[in-house]
Amino acid sequence: MHLIRAVKSDIRVVANAEELSLKAAEEFVHRAEEAVQARGIFTIALAGGSTPKSLYTLLASDTASFREQVPWNKVHFFWGDERHVPPDHPESNYRMVQERLLSQVPVPPENVHRILAENPDPGKAADEYEQVLRHFFKLHEGKWPRFDLVLLGMGSDGHTASLFPVTNVIHEQRHLVAASWVEKQNTYRVTLTPPVLNNALCTIFLVSGSEKAETLRAVLEGNPEPDRFPAQIIRPKQGSLLWLVDRAAARFLRLEQEENHG
Repeated sequence: MHLIRAVKSDIRVVANAEELSLKAAEEFVHRAEEAVQARGIFTIALAGGSTPKSLYTLLASDTASFREQVPWNKVHFFWGDERHVPPDHPESNYRMVQERLLSQVPVPPENVHRILAENPDPGKAADEYEQVLRHFFKLHEGKWPRFDLVLLGMGSDGHTASLFPVTNVIHEQRHLVAASWVEKQNTYRVTLTPPVLNNALCTIFLVSGSEKAETLRAVLEGNPEPDRFPAQIIRPKQGSLLWLVDRAAARFLRLEQEENHG
């Protein structure tokens, strides 16, 4: 693994998807230990999608050393976004995490704070989750929750969480959670908003696969176009930003090419 320095963020390029999950698990354990030592709990907003699946499996595995290093009873799980489906639906982000991780480790049920996306009204589901966050983090009006860790993926279209290209939620500055209509998928999504995602103590992107290489280059090295590439909107002001990407996804990055040919 080698490290590329970028403005306001670190980009770590690893060999493959397997090493990406390994490095992400190490970061998870490290951040959990730090948070519990400092504040007694560890709060995390989880990513859905395909790339984090292996991370969750690795954290729960009996053969990996990570499971025994995590103080599961002090970890509080939230979700960065959710599809507008019931929790037992095959496309549910909650279901994926439940099957891969939560059902395999000793997490108290009260530490799992899922989005109630089975509500027929996605706007009400968003409002309910906003109240969950306000109550848990004891927020006064105008304040934002501060997660210890936010995990994010990135789609080949540049979306992250459920901030999709050319959707109003990219510019949301008032709400903690919003329901967003995704035209190309003909469905609603419920998502944390940019101010919440940008207020985390640490944010980690997990990006794998050659099909994301061109978009990743545009996001990290191109002009600012957040309406086209919403992942660009993630710029923490008082937290760290780490991009964990495999070599296939990083193949068009200019600094990666300079290192390979320098």
